[in-house]
Amino acid sequence: MRTRVGDVEVHSVEHGSGRPVLVLHGGGVDHREAEACFEPALAGVPGLRRVYPDLPGTGRTPAPATLRSADDVVGVLLAFADAVAGSARYLLAGHSAGGYLALGMAARRPERVAGLALVCPLLTGVRDVPAHRVVTGTGTLGDDGFRGYFVVQTPGMLDRYERFVAPAAALVDHPALERIGERWELAPDPGQAYPGPVLVVAGRLDSTVGSAAATDLAGRHPHATLAVLDDAGHALPHEQPDLLRALLTEWLARAARAR
Repeated sequence: MRTRVGDVEVHSVEHGSGRPVLVLHGGGVDHREAEACFEPALAGVPGLRRVYPDLPGTGRTPAPATLRSADDVVGVLLAFADAVAGSARYLLAGHSAGGYLALGMAARRPERVAGLALVCPLLTGVRDVPAHRVVTGTGTLGDDGFRGYFVVQTPGMLDRYERFVAPAAALVDHPALERIGERWELAPDPGQAYPGPVLVVAGRLDSTVGSAAATDLAGRHPHATLAVLDDAGHALPHEQPDLLRALLTEWLARAARAR
């Protein structure tokens, strides 16, 4: 599906019908990773319309020169959300950089967001980031991208990397992402308290963003559930799918009660 938002044509895929759930992927990949990781949990809950966009500069969504900061990207995503959700309040989830953008969306328009789920979110104030460490496997499988991303390095995880992560590399607009990345911090700071149901999930072994900043973030939200998962790194959605599914299911139940 393609949705025109100003001078950006946002590509997305969607499944199901009902309340919209927007799921934002991380940097350097496209909708396929988020779809592979979140769809097994979301598809089991009736009445959800799951929407997975390609962020600007990735997948099939271009990033024109008018996009020069993360704030510009959030503006595009808010307009995209309005276009696909209409007047309905929507649920919002994100992994890594997608989590930071989702946080910015909720900060700008909290009245439109029915619930917020952040998995290994990129945040300002990242600290105490551990060194990368393999917990399962010999550390010899796959390429450098796989070995630097996953802490669970099994043939099954390599298969997921080769199917859902690596293919996006050829579609990344690197100059555009570098341009936007020069102004990646959102203004105002999106760490302010969002009043709705929040889920924050972090990997204890996340050598990209760590877990300390995510713990700080959860403490600033009045209705947040925090889970720091052992034996999981930045690729937590792949490495701990059963725990992620349970946490998302509980988050959706809280959002339904809040409704």
